[in-house]
Amino acid sequence: MTPALLTAAATTGKSAPVTDWTARIGWLVGLALFVALVYWLMREGWKWRATLQGDLPELPAAPQQTGPVKLTMTGRYHGSTTAHQWLDRIVAHGLGARSRVELTLTDAGLDVVRPGATDFFVPAAQLRGARLDKGIAGKVLTEGGLLVVTWAHGDKLIDSGFRSDRAAEHREWVDTLNQMITTRETEGAER
Repeated sequence: MTPALLTAAATTGKSAPVTDWTARIGWLVGLALFVALVYWLMREGWKWRATLQGDLPELPAAPQQTGPVKLTMTGRYHGSTTAHQWLDRIVAHGLGARSRVELTLTDAGLDVVRPGATDFFVPAAQLRGARLDKGIAGKVLTEGGLLVVTWAHGDKLIDSGFRSDRAAEHREWVDTLNQMITTRETEGAER
């Protein structure tokens, strides 16, 4: 370098800016506000859906005497939907909240105990069927990876999805539930 260039560089005393912090902070604040807006809109949509489903009656509680236990299962509750419409999630009365679950099947019905969420009971007379499926609103598994129980509540048919900690149990649950429903229907027809 020539002495004239060195003198010119030394007199300016300033290097080129490396980072524009105001622009970077502005982008981060804008992104945070956008994420907050999206979260708020999702929450409002969830509340709106619960309002639309407000005609759904309160969930029944388990009776004191349920009879002998037929089956038990621990696993995950993945949600409830309108029957045979696997994307129409029901959120009223806490049915849309995923949670751990303890299922107990007795002659009286299906007791659904959900730690941290609303427990409910499906009376045997309200059970309509059980099947293995691969998905329910927001959860898709391998074929047959989900136990789906169809039940009546008020004037609505509901599918509730469960996944056992031991997936091999699903087939026994389907067979027992469907046999229980068939037996009840044939006994009712004979009367």
